[in-house]
Amino acid sequence: MIERSAENILATNRWTKVAAWTIGSVLLVMIALAIYFSREPDIFWVNHSADTDAAVVGLATTDTLIRVAETLLDKPGGYLTNDKVPPNVFLDNIPSWEFGVLGQVRDLGRIMRDDYTRSQSQSKEDDDVAEGAPKFFFDNDSWIFPATESEYRDGIASFIKFRRRLINRDPEARFYARADNLREWLSQVEKRLGSLTRRLGNSVVENRINDDLAGDPSATAAGAQTDTVNVRTPFFQVDNVFFESRGAAWALLHFFRAAEFDFVHVLADKNAVASIRQIIRELEASLAPLRSPIILNGGGYGLFANHSLVMANYLARANAAIINLRELMEQG
Repeated sequence: MIERSAENILATNRWTKVAAWTIGSVLLVMIALAIYFSREPDIFWVNHSADTDAAVVGLATTDTLIRVAETLLDKPGGYLTNDKVPPNVFLDNIPSWEFGVLGQVRDLGRIMRDDYTRSQSQSKEDDDVAEGAPKFFFDNDSWIFPATESEYRDGIASFIKFRRRLINRDPEARFYARADNLREWLSQVEKRLGSLTRRLGNSVVENRINDDLAGDPSATAAGAQTDTVNVRTPFFQVDNVFFESRGAAWALLHFFRAAEFDFVHVLADKNAVASIRQIIRELEASLAPLRSPIILNGGGYGLFANHSLVMANYLARANAAIINLRELMEQG
């Protein structure tokens, strides 16, 4: 009996060690995958020429939109926002990055449908673009019936058709690189960056003066308006806002590089090449490698850095250049 009990204890200890080693190995693999999946994709070069090396107006913007959307789905770990299994379900930085990219894809897709591919307000919209653009507005967190990825891939497929028609010089595939069209997109980007900059700054701001109705004595709003508004970003949301901004900056960097190709004549005519180059430079600076393992949220003049304020500085400078560029597009 004593020998049998000793054997049972040894067997139990053996299985306990096996279980412990197995759990430890699984956790190490999960941590390694989480680190790998949390890496931001690299910046790629924008293509503006067909196979014949001849520049095609609209190809740079269309091709870049496709490649940005494909990167969103095909980067290491795939699309993480709607994942329900570990370790992806525990990650929030890259899903926030994905949402920042997705916002810019949605805006550019809508501008392509409403402006870039139409000559006038009464012009017929392009069938492929009209079919593809709304696909990116599907719920970004749906994991089944249908999955978000399948909807976004349908949108990509429609834009690939439009790109093929551009390359083949299909007379029905139109892209109008005009100052007024570029201005519409810049106006949308200006609003997005303004919001992101304010949200990044709210990492240290407790409240702000309510100026929502300032400048218009007859303005009214639904609901009561308080003198001050609490705007402080919750501590556990600071990193999410930061990575959403990084995602938006990553997508915009590619889109502005594409615009520099497609609108080259418009920019030269408005003497605005320097303006768009300045925007690109600020966006590049905002995407410098992050050396810290965590997003620091130190005070403005505190001992530790505040990564949100650094990001806000670059985006604010880029947005100032965008406002300047938009005003140049408005001039005759």
